[in-house]
Amino acid sequence: MTVFLCSKCGTAITPQLAELAAVPNVSDDEHDRDKDTRRAPSTVPQGHYVIDAEPWGPPYVVQNDQEDPRPAQSRGLLVSGEEGFVISAGVRGTVLMYPEDAPDLRPLPNWENSSGCCGPTGNEGLNRACSCGAAVATLAADCFGPYELHLDPVRTYAFSQ
Repeated sequence: MTVFLCSKCGTAITPQLAELAAVPNVSDDEHDRDKDTRRAPSTVPQGHYVIDAEPWGPPYVVQNDQEDPRPAQSRGLLVSGEEGFVISAGVRGTVLMYPEDAPDLRPLPNWENSSGCCGPTGNEGLNRACSCGAAVATLAADCFGPYELHLDPVRTYAFSQ
């Protein structure tokens, strides 16, 4: 079992979580979304985490194939910049987890990096902070994308028992 802590202050961000071997497949079916929030089911089940090998968040680079673009990041949305469709060149190795397994994380002041329709898309970078104020995670919870929390691998650390 593993607990994740803030690198700045050492506060526990999560309860004990069990590691999954791989990122679970998630349904893209509109019927699987919550009827009230329109959120997709969480990518990772409650009480678990997985290390996401794919890049997540900014910076973004222009995709080579503008005719058949890919989502900007795994399980994410298409993102377009001034020069065309972009893809994440962000950090790899984020801790992907069930968002409500980090109940004390708070939005950044003025909801920085939290734009979206029904919740933050997660495309703008870190948008959740530890109680000490350090930005440590990115919540993706918009009605058109995945429902997941990414802990930054430098701003957080794991303690295994």
